[in-house]
Amino acid sequence: MFADLILHPGGVLAWLFVGLIAGWLAGLIMKGSGYGIIMDLILGLLGAFIGGFLFGFFVTGDMGFWGSIGVAFVGACILIAISRAFSSPPKV
Repeated sequence: MFADLILHPGGVLAWLFVGLIAGWLAGLIMKGSGYGIIMDLILGLLGAFIGGFLFGFFVTGDMGFWGSIGVAFVGACILIAISRAFSSPPKV
């Protein structure tokens, strides 16, 4: 049913580092500036779960550290896009 995707950048500190980098990159791409260190970290970590789930349908094998950052980045961008779709536009 699902492809076999392995994301393992290392221990907890490595996952936090991956989440921070992915969230920061997603913040830069999707907004123009970061959301702040805590929100970047949360976006990156949640993005890793979303990206891992979605990439699991299409990719098999070991992604490694840089692949984990890429997957988390794509997931964080998707998370930002979804949150923008359900939020009200800013008032001018």
